[in-house]
Amino acid sequence: QVQLVESGGGLVQAGGPLRLSCAASGRFFSINAMGWYRQAPGNQRELVASIKGGGGTNYADSVKGRFTISRDNAKNTVYLQMDSLKPEDTAVYYCNANSKRLSTVPAMDYWGKGTLVTVSS
Repeated sequence: QVQLVESGGGLVQAGGPLRLSCAASGRFFSINAMGWYRQAPGNQRELVASIKGGGGTNYADSVKGRFTISRDNAKNTVYLQMDSLKPEDTAVYYCNANSKRLSTVPAMDYWGKGTLVTVSS
């Protein structure tokens, strides 16, 4: 079982930066991809960025060039550096990890409880 705890959300003015962190803990065999999703009021949850264990990254078009995802495998932690924030980035941001509890079972997706990011205009 993997527990994910996000931190770093808050209120920021448009154009400013914010950095989110997500630490994974618990008993698991491996963590594959980790990522960040977000959900704004009235909208579906959407992928913001993801990063594979080997470092390959993927970004939503809306955040390319502004957000950077990274991970520290030794600390089982994923980060999201958000720059040039816009009011439309306002959402609850959720951490996601694809993990195998044991080497013999399929990987599963785990989610954090979310952290609110509010960008004021």
